[in-house]
Amino acid sequence: MGPFLKKNFFYIVSLVKGLILLGFYHSQFCVLMFSSQLSLPISVLFLLIFPVRNRLREIVGASTNWKDHQQALAERASLSQYLAQSQDELPAKTMKDSAIEAHLPLGTQPALREKYLNYHNSVRFGRILEDLDSLAVLICYSHTWNKELKRSPLSIVTALVDKIDMRKNIIYPDCDIKFTGHVTWVGKTSIEAKMHMSQYHDGAYTDVLDATFVMVARDPENKRAAFINPLKLESPEEEAIFQQGEINKTRRVELSTASLLKVAPTAEERTLVHNLFLNTLDTRTVSFRSRILPPNSVWIEDAKMKGLEICHPQERNIFNRIFGGFLMRKAYELGWANACAFAGCRPTLVAVDDIVFRKPVEIGSLLLLSSQVCYTEGMHIQVRVHTEVLDPLTRQHSTTNVFHFTFRVEKDIPAIVPQSYGESMLYLDGKRHFDETMRSQG
Repeated sequence: MGPFLKKNFFYIVSLVKGLILLGFYHSQFCVLMFSSQLSLPISVLFLLIFPVRNRLREIVGASTNWKDHQQALAERASLSQYLAQSQDELPAKTMKDSAIEAHLPLGTQPALREKYLNYHNSVRFGRILEDLDSLAVLICYSHTWNKELKRSPLSIVTALVDKIDMRKNIIYPDCDIKFTGHVTWVGKTSIEAKMHMSQYHDGAYTDVLDATFVMVARDPENKRAAFINPLKLESPEEEAIFQQGEINKTRRVELSTASLLKVAPTAEERTLVHNLFLNTLDTRTVSFRSRILPPNSVWIEDAKMKGLEICHPQERNIFNRIFGGFLMRKAYELGWANACAFAGCRPTLVAVDDIVFRKPVEIGSLLLLSSQVCYTEGMHIQVRVHTEVLDPLTRQHSTTNVFHFTFRVEKDIPAIVPQSYGESMLYLDGKRHFDETMRSQG
C-alpha cells in the first residue's frame, strides 16, 4: 500500500461508502478510480465488500423483492440474443481487466463486527467464505463485461472451490480486511479466479489466505453453457499464472478419474485397509465378524454430526437459488463443530479443498447436511461434509455438494477406524485429500 493510501485510508473508505450509497458507478462497475499515487493499477476496481452482492444484482437485473423474481427471470430470458455463438466473437480481456480490491472495514466500522464475530472473539470463517464466493463471481463478471449492454446475458455460478490455503490462524475481529483477486485462467465456458486475503494489524497488512475458485458461464436462464472472453496474456509472469491454471485443471481431471467411486484403490491403499482390518480383529476368536476397537481409537461410525436447513428466500442468490456462500458457511460450521466435538478442543482451519457444486439448491428445499471425521493424523483432522436435498413429496434424496476441510488442534487425537468396506473408502478418500493438502503447503 502506498504512503498516500496509508495516510488517507479512513477518509477514502468513507468517501467510497458515500459514493456507493449515492449510486455513482463507473461503466465497468468501478465504484471509484484513484490516481497512480496509490500504487494501484488504474484498472483495479476498489470497493467495500458489503455492496458486492447488490452490485451483482444490478449486473444481471435481479430483483431485490422475492415476489418479483418470476418477472425478473422472464426478462432475463430475452438477453439470450446477446450471447456469443463462439468464443472467437468475443474480445480478449487481460488479467488487469478483472482485478478487484475490496475492503471489509471491521476496524473502522464497529457496527459490522456483530455479523462477523464469533464467541471466541475471532472472525466467523463461514462469513469469509460467503464474501469470497460473491467476490469470485464479481471478478468473473468484470472479465466478461460488455460496456455496450446494461445487463450481462451471462449467468456465472460457482462450479467448485479448488483450494483455500490458510496462511494465518488468527483473524482479528477489530482490524480491517483486504481482498484482492483477478481471473487467472479461462477455458471456453469456465473461469478460474484467484483471491488473496490480508488483514491490517500492527501497522501493516499480513497474509491470511489464498483461494482458488472455478466458475462456469451459462445462458440467462441458467440452462446451458455460454462462451466467455478469452484471456490475453501480457507478460511472462501472466503466462506462468495461466500455466498453473492449466496444471490445476489437469490435476482435477486426474483426481476425478481416480475417484474411489469409479476405480479400485491402489495396491498400497488396499494394504492399508487390510492392516486396519487386522488391527481390529479379536484374537480370541477365529471370526471375521468379531471386531475390537484398538486403544486410543474411535470407530468412524461414532464421529458423525448432522444438521438440517430449511432454505428460505432470504438466502437466495442473484438467480433465485440458494447462495453458494451460504451453503459453504453452513457446511463449514457443521464440519468445525464435528471436529471440535471429536477432539474435545477448539480446532483451527488449515485448508478447504475440492468443494464441488453438483446441483443448485432451490428455494424451499429441505437441505440435509452430514459431517464425518474420515481421517486423522497426528494433530490433524480431515472432515467431509455431504449435503443433499430431500423432496418431502417424493422422498427422493439428491446430492448437491461435497465439502472437504482440514483442521488442526493443539494435541494428539484418537485414530479414526473404519469397519465396513464403504467406511474404508471414505477413510482412503479423506487420506487422499489430507495428503494433497500437506503437499500443497510444502
